[in-house]
Amino acid sequence: MSKTKSLEAFYKHKFNSSPPQLPVGAGDFNVFNLSEIGEGPPPGRYARYDFFKIMLIRGEHRCHYAEKSLTLNGNTLLFFTPSIPYSFERIDKQASGFFCVFKESFLTENHRLGVYDLPMFAPRGKAVYDLSKSQDKEVANLFMKILTEARSEYRFKYDLLRNLISELIHYAIKLEPNEELYHHPDTNARITSIFTSLLERQFPIESIGQCISMRSASDFANRLSVHVNHLNRAVRLTTGKTTTDHISERLVAEAIALLKHTDWNVSEISYCLGFAQPAHFTHFFKKHTNTTPSSIRLV
Repeated sequence: MSKTKSLEAFYKHKFNSSPPQLPVGAGDFNVFNLSEIGEGPPPGRYARYDFFKIMLIRGEHRCHYAEKSLTLNGNTLLFFTPSIPYSFERIDKQASGFFCVFKESFLTENHRLGVYDLPMFAPRGKAVYDLSKSQDKEVANLFMKILTEARSEYRFKYDLLRNLISELIHYAIKLEPNEELYHHPDTNARITSIFTSLLERQFPIESIGQCISMRSASDFANRLSVHVNHLNRAVRLTTGKTTTDHISERLVAEAIALLKHTDWNVSEISYCLGFAQPAHFTHFFKKHTNTTPSSIRLV
């Protein structure tokens, strides 16, 4: 796996050009109509990028996201975040739709919590939304408004664009009525939210020299200045899973990504994930996946 790719690298791959010069405060925002830019070059390799991307696409397409590969057909709304590696491929060459890109700073003024608190950008949040024909029409109309404003000379257009992107985000949230936004009803939920954020901040692993520093419930409890029993109780009451379950699931997900998309050996991966010995990592991986690291690499 290569290091996180920049927006400039994305533009050079897709358009063979550098990103446009945008005003201060624009958050590197841009929007495109797929029918206007054509098929483009073959998809880039599976990688992490340093920007967010929202995409509406119609037709058959394939998305490799985190450790999953999805083949999608129909009308789909997708949300990509810098914390998750992905690649995207248009199988149907006549596929149409829109996409926009932006840096985190673009949205921070509009959301009183962080961007990663939004359900589609949260750790293990829902990133793919299947749309009906009527829903596709509504989302497409929003993208057309975004495209029109982005091309306008209106002095405060980036303020308006933030509102339109927020409207698009909230449209997706309403498709999942049980999702709770910005709502930490009690201390347990607040502690769980901070724990989850601390866990995710250790990833992605982008170089062999990078090693996570917190790998046990006690490590996180010390960082949060709470007793480990208090942390474990809060996480279990809020999520139904133990603190160790969450840590293990995240370690396994990152291990699979590294095994599939890097040429690092098992010893290097085990070090990055905080295991003192490769044998300990192999035992952990087999316990949670019922298979060995080497078998994942052969898939």
